[in-house]
Amino acid sequence: MQEAPAVKATPKSRFPKSVPYIIGNEAAERFSFYGMRSILTLFLVNQFFNPNHIDAVNDLANAKANKLHHLFVMVAYALPFVGGMVADWFTGKYKLILYVSMIYCLGHLMLAMFDGGLGGFELGLLVVAIGAGGIKSCVSANVGDQFDATNQDLLSKVYGWFYFSINAGSMISTVAIPWTYDHFGPRWAFGIPGILMALATIIFFSGRKKYVKVPPQGVNRNNLVFITWYALTHAGQRKPGQSMLDVAKGPYDPERVEGVKAVYRVMAVFFFALAFWAVWDQCLSEWTLYAERMNREINLGFTSFTVLPGQLSTVNTVFLLLFIPFFNYIVYPRLDKIGLKTTPLRRLGTGLILTALSFVVIGIIHTSLDHGGKPSIWWQVLAFMILSAAEVLVSITGLEYAYTHSPKSMKSTMTGIWFLVVSFGNLITALVNGLIEDGGWWAHNLKGANYEWFFVIFIVVFILIFLFVAPRLKERNYITDPYIDNQIIADNQ
Repeated sequence: MQEAPAVKATPKSRFPKSVPYIIGNEAAERFSFYGMRSILTLFLVNQFFNPNHIDAVNDLANAKANKLHHLFVMVAYALPFVGGMVADWFTGKYKLILYVSMIYCLGHLMLAMFDGGLGGFELGLLVVAIGAGGIKSCVSANVGDQFDATNQDLLSKVYGWFYFSINAGSMISTVAIPWTYDHFGPRWAFGIPGILMALATIIFFSGRKKYVKVPPQGVNRNNLVFITWYALTHAGQRKPGQSMLDVAKGPYDPERVEGVKAVYRVMAVFFFALAFWAVWDQCLSEWTLYAERMNREINLGFTSFTVLPGQLSTVNTVFLLLFIPFFNYIVYPRLDKIGLKTTPLRRLGTGLILTALSFVVIGIIHTSLDHGGKPSIWWQVLAFMILSAAEVLVSITGLEYAYTHSPKSMKSTMTGIWFLVVSFGNLITALVNGLIEDGGWWAHNLKGANYEWFFVIFIVVFILIFLFVAPRLKERNYITDPYIDNQIIADNQ
């Protein structure tokens, strides 16, 4: 009797050897970025804009510090779009991450050295923003480059660890750096994030022989910028019934033109996320200033302690880690089960409402402070809890929407555009603070808690427009219907 051939065991998937270096690098880099931000606004006010703590100039000093902080974030989140293109076209991800990380380290060194001079400190902030923004879009993409067909099943797990490293780095730093600032001063408080960024660079460089390095592809003309420019400059050649971008079909790949259309459809949704990003980063700037004036005594029964102003943002990370599984495994399934389907647009709208509600809480806190009160820090914890829920509904949903509603050729472009939305949101806040700094109508009418009520109204306006526009937005899901572009192109031929 002939024996049946032995069944060959499928080899077990293994993580690439480069993964620990990438995860370690990301944890240290996020420590450096969020650590310096946790004290930035408070330091700017106390060191440069109101060192003598004069009540009469308090609002002006806060506006100056807030403007500078939000301009810093604006630059940091505008550059991932540029960094991604430079890496894809000219340098490759590895070289760009390594070289820009060195610039990043230099920026941190400048912050620690120029803690006594505003001009040098501002230059240091610019250099840090260039470093943080330049590598941002490349680091997460570099993770995916390490995997192939033999271990694709581990990709979701490694991104889970990647996300964990981001939150672990930011959580530790937002506890440690405010404590360092309080006990050892700004030089060490800005110096330690620089040391961690240097460590991040060393970790990344140490894995150089283990990375899969995707070479640059050269300038690809079939992209958003070139196609849009061609369509705008040849609008007169458009045939009846064609969309504005259809005129680019022929000189450019028709499938890529349809991809650019998808990008603009997603950008219509992203517009409403502007309201969220115009206020979110205030929890790391404006809210820190309010926390300094609040009752920060925490009594848990078995122990009590005083929270430092910059440490409050740690609760955002804690709430995020709790809310992400809570929404994904409990809230969304239960609402879907009772017939309230949690579509991305519904999540976004609900997130905007919660964002406005969190600022109502901060407005109440600020009103109390303006009248000489000293509200408990638990009120700000409540505001963080509401804002963290909004972040799950807006930020995570926005990234998911960008991925599912754009074709494969445009997914990296959409990630860069999402970061641009964060950048423009911070630009709005910086402009408002700049108007307050200049005096006149804005300074008079946005004094004290009126600042928060202005942003509540700002968000509510976006919500009302969203309620009108959302039912009219055309949605095309490239995951459930991956061949939609081919069908559109065939119909047009």
